Amino acid sequence: MAQIGKASAKRSKPSYFMAILGVSIVLFIVGLFGWLLLSAGHYINQLKEEVQVQVYLNNKVAQEEIDSLKAYIASQPYAKSIEFIDKETAKKRWLEKGETDFEELLDENPLPASIDFFTKSEYVQKDSLAKIKTDLSQYSAIVQSVNYPASLVEKMGPTMQWILLALVALAGVFSVLCIVLIDNTIRLAMYSNRFLIKTMQMVGATRSFISRPMNLRAVINGAMAAIISIILIYVLIMVFENFVPYLKDLRDNSRLLLLFGFLFILGIGISVFSTQRSVIKYLKMKLDDLY
Repeated sequence: MAQIGKASAKRSKPSYFMAILGVSIVLFIVGLFGWLLLSAGHYINQLKEEVQVQVYLNNKVAQEEIDSLKAYIASQPYAKSIEFIDKETAKKRWLEKGETDFEELLDENPLPASIDFFTKSEYVQKDSLAKIKTDLSQYSAIVQSVNYPASLVEKMGPTMQWILLALVALAGVFSVLCIVLIDNTIRLAMYSNRFLIKTMQMVGATRSFISRPMNLRAVINGAMAAIISIILIYVLIMVFENFVPYLKDLRDNSRLLLLFGFLFILGIGISVFSTQRSVIKYLKMKLDDLY
């Protein structure tokens, strides 16, 4: 009996190695896709937060009123960053763009002072910006007009939503396929242990006694596969960021840690689930059906 167990254990080692390798590859692909999804989401948020709202002010407005309005905008949940542009700064930026110097035609600077601010990504949508414009336009004694690229925002909203929905749908489908691949990989690895499982059952071992060491091995294998895939993904991210430095700005370390945690739990969870299912399957089969 001991010889049978030893022989079965020896036969199972190559299968365990291939199981770890197979699960590592699948988890690596899942993690790579997850990283691309996180980077795309971060990039979309950055694009949204580059939409600027300009609050043009009336002439001869007291500095106290300007400071009061600026403080009000800064206190709102939609404001990400805010800046006051006086008439001279507005003129300087006008000339830096290569525009004609209007002093040749006019005696005074026609450009109004303004309070410019960028909004947080969740507020960069048609309805939210329209409400912001309506709110600020109520300060008619100070505010001349409120401008933002309405046409760009109107096109950006639906486009970004469809892109994110498509990425999430692809991620969902891809995750399911990868889980199935991991399950099949583990089941193939357990196939070499079918006679050992049946032999232990025939000599009176309980289901928990049979499955406990195999589940423990599944935890170890799943953890090893997850660690290997996480290391490979991190190295690949570093390589990409070395060649494309802009990718560093898209990296969200907290979400990346969540992704690595998900891969670790997925590797262990699916390994244990598939192992337990295989054990139960072979325990229910007749001896002749194992051949």
